[in-house]
Amino acid sequence: MLSSMTFIDPAVEQYILDHTTRHDELLAELAAETARVTGASASMQISPDEGRFLTMITQLVRPEVAVEVGTFTGYSSLCIARGLSGGRLHCFDVSEEWTSIARRYWERAGVGDRITLTLGPATETLHDLKGPVDLAFIDADKGNYPAYYELIMARMEPGGLILVDNTLWSGHVADPAKDDETTVQIREFNDLVMNDPRVTTVMLPIRDGVTMIRKN
Repeated sequence: MLSSMTFIDPAVEQYILDHTTRHDELLAELAAETARVTGASASMQISPDEGRFLTMITQLVRPEVAVEVGTFTGYSSLCIARGLSGGRLHCFDVSEEWTSIARRYWERAGVGDRITLTLGPATETLHDLKGPVDLAFIDADKGNYPAYYELIMARMEPGGLILVDNTLWSGHVADPAKDDETTVQIREFNDLVMNDPRVTTVMLPIRDGVTMIRKN
């Protein structure tokens, strides 16, 4: 079961889901398999409305080169790949086990030929990525968000777009009483982006918070 956006009223959250184009049977099957196979880790999977958002943004940006840092079982990468119109998606992750599920669903969806998967720490493997990057989605270990951000920014031309997941962290970032390591890491990343003169940014309350960052 996907975790709820606890900082949004449950009735409002359900209304949002009810008025967003639903995911298809293949994505529903992937979500169900992820819940069954990964247990509590299934909360790392994005929600159907965020998936629809990723597809639409990809369709609007029309990237030649898209990047995903943190692939998990492939829901978000499948949504991005479906939005491509001739470009390529480069996925970076550390888990052979979880990304093997992603590979199966990419092939079933007919988008496997649009995706390159690289295994290993993205702080190292992103150095080999050739730019320019037009669109990126970051959804991995929170402590390395600043490193992923800088590596991608260095490969972006003006107008490039980065989407970063979990930037509201169940609303904890706005609660001064929350001072656990991950909450502090995300707060620091949010402040870094907000004070970066190279970008224009907007934070959206989609599921657990998605920040859109456009390179000026």
